[in-house]
Amino acid sequence: MTSGTQDHAGRAADALADALASSSKGGAPAPDPERRDRESDAHSAARQIVLRQLAMAPRSRAQLEEKLAQRDCPADVAAAVLDRMTEVGLVDDQAYAQMLVRSQQAGRGLAKHALARELRTKGIDVDLAQEALASISEADERARARALVDKKLRGMHGLGIPVQTRRLAGMLARKGYSPNLTYAVIRDAIADAPEYLPD
Repeated sequence: MTSGTQDHAGRAADALADALASSSKGGAPAPDPERRDRESDAHSAARQIVLRQLAMAPRSRAQLEEKLAQRDCPADVAAAVLDRMTEVGLVDDQAYAQMLVRSQQAGRGLAKHALARELRTKGIDVDLAQEALASISEADERARARALVDKKLRGMHGLGIPVQTRRLAGMLARKGYSPNLTYAVIRDAIADAPEYLPD
């Protein structure tokens, strides 16, 4: 046995002797094997809950914390498990925020205002949310609004301009677009619509 190993073994033996001595004197109790097993089981159960949630869809840390709380997972166990999941990259709020912004902007056509609200409801930190939203330029937002208006306008042929304008504005408002952008895009789209072009 090397001297380093002997030193380590000696320290471990001393620590065990101290623990037994303090226990016999009525000090801190010796480690309870049953308690260790319960803690291990709690960590294992929390890990399984988190992994199942992540297998279904990406989640933010706040969403996972909420799910663990619903399952009566102790807060310290939840924190330890989520810290570990963050260390290995399975929980990553920055990547989650960026993914959410890309998918919701492309899929549902949400504007920055609505996307910011979505990120808040998912428990994303304000700085991370702003960083993710910075990837969308004013030109991107305008182009997405115009695509939404052009698509909806094709199904509104024959309706008067006031009716078209009102319905299009309502759609864009629900998606979080500002009034200024909304009416500028609608005005241009209606002007370019085949039914309003001069013969």
